[in-house]
Formats: sequence, C-alpha cells, structure tokens
Amino acid sequence: MLPSSSPSSAHWLSLVGSIWLQTINGPNADFPVYSSQLKDLKQISQVQLNFLAFASDAGKLFGWFSGVAALHLPLWLVAFVGASFGLVGYGVQYLFLDSPSLRYWHLFLLTSLAGNGICWINTVCYLLCIRNFGSSSRVAVSLATSYLGLSAKVYTSLAASIPGLANTSATKAYLLLNAVVPMLVTVVVAPSLRVVELVTTAAASTDTAFLVMFVITLATGACAVVGSIGSTSSSGLSSREHMVSLGVLLATPVLIPLGLRIRESLHKIWETKRENRIHDLGGADDIVAIDIPDAAAGSVKEGDSPAALEKPREEVGGVQLLRSLDFWLYFFSYMFSGTLGLVFLNNLGQIAESRRLAQTSTLVSLSSSFGFFGRLLPSFMDYYSAKSGYSISRTGSMASLMAPMAGAFFLLLNPSNFFLYLSTAVIGTCTGAITSVAVSATTELFGTENFGVNHNVVVSNIPVGSLCFGYFAAYLYQRGAAAAGGGSGHRCIGAACYQETFVLWGAMCAVGTLLCSLLYARSRSFAGRLPAAAAGGAVRTSFLGRLANLVSRRW
Repeated sequence: MLPSSSPSSAHWLSLVGSIWLQTINGPNADFPVYSSQLKDLKQISQVQLNFLAFASDAGKLFGWFSGVAALHLPLWLVAFVGASFGLVGYGVQYLFLDSPSLRYWHLFLLTSLAGNGICWINTVCYLLCIRNFGSSSRVAVSLATSYLGLSAKVYTSLAASIPGLANTSATKAYLLLNAVVPMLVTVVVAPSLRVVELVTTAAASTDTAFLVMFVITLATGACAVVGSIGSTSSSGLSSREHMVSLGVLLATPVLIPLGLRIRESLHKIWETKRENRIHDLGGADDIVAIDIPDAAAGSVKEGDSPAALEKPREEVGGVQLLRSLDFWLYFFSYMFSGTLGLVFLNNLGQIAESRRLAQTSTLVSLSSSFGFFGRLLPSFMDYYSAKSGYSISRTGSMASLMAPMAGAFFLLLNPSNFFLYLSTAVIGTCTGAITSVAVSATTELFGTENFGVNHNVVVSNIPVGSLCFGYFAAYLYQRGAAAAGGGSGHRCIGAACYQETFVLWGAMCAVGTLLCSLLYARSRSFAGRLPAAAAGGAVRTSFLGRLANLVSRRW
C-alpha cells in the first residue's frame, strides 16, 4: 500500500487527550443521583429543581463564545477556561452548600457557569478530531464523543470507591468531584491539545490503530455495563475493584501513540542506516526520484482539510445559518429527540423515586453505559462504510435512531420496573448515538469552516428544550404530589406521576422523526457522499437513501 497523509503518534496523542477530557466532561450527568437530596436540603420545589437542571443546559446558550475563542486562542487555553468555569461553578456550591447565605439564585447562576464550561471543553475535543484526522475525522469524533457517555458512570464509581467521600453526603461528594476532576484531567492532557499537520505514513498503520482503539473501547464499555448491572447484586465486584478496572481500561489508549512513536523512531533509524549505505556505495548521485501519485487519493492533495473530503453545498455561517430552512429542521428534530432524551435522563432521579427504586445511581449508571455504546455506534458505521464504499448520511442515521426512542417513551407507560430499565437502556443508547452523529451532521450540512460557532448555535436547542419539556414534567409531577399529599406538593409516588409526561415526550419524539426524515430527503443530494475515488468511482446508497429519493421528489 502506498504511503499517504495519515495521523501520526502526535495526532493519536491528541485523540487520547480528547477521550480523557470527554470521559469527565459530563459532570451534570450525575445530577439525578443527588437531586432528591439537594431538594430536601435546600427546601425547594420540584419546579425549582427542574430549573436547576435547566441551568446546566442554559450555559449552552452562550456556548458559541467558545467557538469564537477557539479561532483566536490556543486550544489548551480554551480547555482551561472551561475547566475553570466548572471549578468555580461547582466548587463554590460545595463550599457553601450548608450555608443559608447560598440562595437559590446563587445555585442557578453557578450551575449555569459550570454548564457553559462543558461547551468550551467539547469545542476543543471536536476541533482536535476534525483538524487532526483529515478523512478519518468522522471516526475520530465518534470515538471521542462516545466516552462522554461514560461520565455519569465514572463519577458514580468515584463517589462510591473513594473512602473519604463515602462518609459525606451524596450532594457534597458529587459537587466536589464535579469541580476538581475536570481541572485535574485538563492539567494532565494540556500538552497534547494541539493541532498537528498530517504526515506521510503507511495507511495500514492508521487502520491498525483504529482497530486496536475499537477493541479497547468495546472492552471499556463492557466493563461499564457489567459494573452497572452487577451493582444490583452482592456477587459482583466491589466499587473500588470496578473503578480500578475501569481506570486501567481508560488509561490503555495511551499505548497506541506510544507504540506509533516507537515505530516512527525505529523507521527513522532504519532510514538513516539506509542512506548511509547508499552513500558508502557512491550511488546517491545516480538515483532519480520518481513521484508516483497514489491512485486512491484521487484529486485530494496532501494536507487537504476535511472540507475537501466531504464538501457540503456551501459553507454556511452567521446570519445565513439562521435563514436556512435546513437549519431549523435540524434544530427542532434535534430538540425533539436528543434533547428530549437528555431531559429524560435529568429526571431519572425523580422517576426512580416515584417508582420506589432504592438505588438511583444504578439506573443512572445503566443509562450512562448504554449511552456510551450509542455514541460509539456511529464510529463503527463510519469506519466500515468508508472501507466498503457505502455512503451513510448523518441526517438519515439520526432519523432511524429517533423511531425506537419514541417507542421507548410509550413503553414507560407500563408500571413494571423491567420496562423502566429496558426503556432507559434504549433511550440512553439512542440519545448517545444522536448527540454523537449530530457533531458530524453539522459539518455535513453547513461545512467545517464555521463549525465551532455553528455547532454551539445548534446545541442551543438543548436549554430551550430542557426548559419547555422539563418544566412540563415538573408541573405535572408537582400537581400529582399535591393531589396525593393534600397540597404538600413535595413528593409524588406511583407510575401515574409521569404518565402524561411520557405520552407527550413520545409524541414529540415521533414529530422529530418526521422532521429529520424531511431534512434527510432535502439534503440527500450532497449529504453523506464519499469521494468518488474512495468509493470506487461511484457512491452506493442504502435502502433508506433510495426510499428518500421517492419522498424528495415532492419537495
């Protein structure tokens, strides 16, 4: 196989740094675990508690600042800004949680600040994967973002395994972890957070590295799932043993850049010896270098950006983005699916409490573990579809993921705990996959030039949806609690507490499926295409693509 522009050890080190950052960059995901305790401690209502969950998402309204900052500041500095916001936002809550001077509006503002910090770190991870992996950027983005689904699992495992935290309240333990862990990891990975130009290496080494990364990632996800399911029985591993095994698997990806670095060093030594032998033979002046173009590279030149490999109709940004019909179809289909799933996960604590489940952390860990596999799924699809020459549209993938998610909401109407666990796993998987696919869908629809700003504008649907859907759920919950408790309005017990909510969420997710199908039909002419050379001169489409051809003729 002829050499081509491929990621080197420095590129893979940046991916490992992104993976570690993503693993701890979901501190808000553990909110359901301590939300009930926080409600009792600060004497707030369910509606007020919902606004705190919204506050974390509200920070995303200003997430586009991180995209602008990434255009002018080093990426490691952008990551530090995000970690600092989390340190202040959660750290102040930890220090003054028991003090009556810490009012409700203080909690809201501090949680919003920490939520905005998540956007800054996400922007760094996305840009590193897009800029450092060229034609493999889709796979790299999906791999990195899959680890974001493990955040809740990591934080719940840390809280259960660290001796000092086991003796304190759940609320203070999680607030401390949320404040300190992202900053510590950012300090460790900061040297690797840089954009590196692609170098000429054997493409086979890149394929091998991705395959090894897939194996490590699958093992990590399996460990997380086994730990989540095993925590319900006494025969499983202890919390500390499980955390150690998970930590070892999270550290294992660093072996990939280390192995590539050793290989690169050995290759340089071999080249030096070869040049010395040629010089000793005295034939160096007689050698004519012939540059043989790589037929598989087509018209793509070395160092080309992902935009050259995956070009949308045009680069869209700024006011032009807001005037695009595709943007609004994308915005609302995301809000009625991925955002809706996040709202469900934010309410897991109250849902578990209403059904009298003793261990909320088990349900949260389960959703986190399956969310991890959901985020990983697009990476497998991208890797193998590119090898076989098939074209996979991101909007088409999103539409196919929304349908089972809508069905899972209706399954929740059954009061059985089995259906609660099953639906949580399905919603966690689909939500994780949709949020992962959405990163590449933004570049597919609107290009890579303004990605940092564009994607943060798109995810502003999350706070909007969180406010609307979350408030509706909290209102119905509080109304049910008042009816059952004679006007106390504090706790609601029974499957009926969320019955109307699940009906509404399921219906809205079905609407999101229709909107995303329409977006796919509109964008099929340019979205998801592979270069002609990579696809063997022709792009083959899936059955869903052929079906969309019939629908799109009317639009």
